[in-house]
Amino acid sequence: MSKILVILNGKGGVGKTTTAFNTAAIFAENRRVLLVDADSQKSASWWAERGEQSFDTTFNTDPKILKELKTVKDYDLIVCDTPPHLDSSTLQTLIHVADYIVLPTPPAPLDIQALIETIKQAIAPIRVLHRVVLTKVDPRRLNEAMAAQNTFIRSKVPVFNTFIRQYTAHERAVLDGLPITKYKGKNTQEASSDYTRLVSELQQLKEWN
Repeated sequence: MSKILVILNGKGGVGKTTTAFNTAAIFAENRRVLLVDADSQKSASWWAERGEQSFDTTFNTDPKILKELKTVKDYDLIVCDTPPHLDSSTLQTLIHVADYIVLPTPPAPLDIQALIETIKQAIAPIRVLHRVVLTKVDPRRLNEAMAAQNTFIRSKVPVFNTFIRQYTAHERAVLDGLPITKYKGKNTQEASSDYTRLVSELQQLKEWN
């Protein structure tokens, strides 16, 4: 049976697709991975079609079909990119089939508070395993990310030690149809290492295994 990893946030523009795509690519280095694009904007599909990927990609927003992801056996891991609408039946279905949910968010106070409410309303009640990752972190203001991590800890919300710094390399990798780990350009090493560390930290969690 495939493990299902859902990348979720009720807001758009927080780094969901970037996190889903790069996480899928890193896991695909030694696993059979399927990336499910369940967002009607099709950003992950567009990215994947621009290059040759080490994982399979499919687009589907039908809750009846997504509910059947639990029965898929051809992959070790299914990574799901989600729509930014908490009340959508697509997103609600993915929350219920998820084995683990990663919640990307920038370290801005309003984004943090909105995500804490999302967790309380949509995730905590069904007790699905989850953890927040801070994204779009200004490399010159890392103290903001650390303060945000402390806010989640005080709110008893699980949060990754790793955070994802914001570099233009991420946007350029998309245009080339590449995951950040395959892109060559300025700040690639730093940008790539953030996602590599994130996947490594996730795999080391007892709750993941």
